[in-house]
Amino acid sequence: MGPNPVIQAAIDLTAGAAAGTACVLAGQPFDTAKVKMQTFPNMYKGLMDCALKTYRQGGLRSFYMGTSPALMANIAENSVLFMCYGFCRQVVRTIGGLDKNVMLSDLQNAAAGSVASVFSSIVLCPTELVKCRLQAMHEMQISGKIAQGQNTVWSVVKVIVHSEGLLGFYQGLSSTLFREMPGYFFFFGGYELSRSFFATGLKSKDELGPLPLMLSGGFGGAALWLAVYPIDCVKSRIQVLSMAGKQAGFMKTFASIVRHEGISALYSGLKPTMIRAFPANGALFLAYEYSRKIMMNHFDT
Repeated sequence: MGPNPVIQAAIDLTAGAAAGTACVLAGQPFDTAKVKMQTFPNMYKGLMDCALKTYRQGGLRSFYMGTSPALMANIAENSVLFMCYGFCRQVVRTIGGLDKNVMLSDLQNAAAGSVASVFSSIVLCPTELVKCRLQAMHEMQISGKIAQGQNTVWSVVKVIVHSEGLLGFYQGLSSTLFREMPGYFFFFGGYELSRSFFATGLKSKDELGPLPLMLSGGFGGAALWLAVYPIDCVKSRIQVLSMAGKQAGFMKTFASIVRHEGISALYSGLKPTMIRAFPANGALFLAYEYSRKIMMNHFDT
């Protein structure tokens, strides 16, 4: 018999926080390149050009601009995501008339993850907004869209509060939701499908070792980004360019990108994103599964 629902929720919340931390530490430099290439694609010829120019801005430190809000964003998002994922899986069992401990199918897990992402988006959007603005700060300054001296978390937060109010932190919320729901369907679906593949011949997917777990996490992350990357590109544009007072909705921004830059602009930064998908999401699921297992064993004994 497992822990009661309250303790189970706390375990999922804590394991999600560990997962979010591992994800950022493993993938932040690639995420910085992704945001820069999404928001200012004409400034960079490709990933290597972006990496070299970013390094010249301030060394290795430049790749970690926005790490503090990125940690906040990922810890907040994944804590809520995995806690709600646990709740949603129980809801799926209840609707299907299943025992509370029965293993769900890969499709059922994918559906639970998709619904859980609605709740995580609410806590993700404000912190991701600050992160994206910090990551593209250099490009915004040299292009003349904003003044110098706005390159700290606190300065970005103050500008948002003074110029846009508290609701300004939710610039791009609809785009975030539009990205998260289908994205996490493929994320959890791809992860569980991959685990099922590696678990062939084993009694349970819980018996998988670190390498299959990391590969499964990487596969889930790759599936997510391939499915929703253009949506993420539009979201990044909305969140970063609204810093210069350009207020535009999803469809208007999407149409503007396609009309003036072509469809290929929606995939700017895809290469660093796909490279990042495996180490970042591999670390995410490895941290989640092992921290969750340790805590579950503790409360079972």
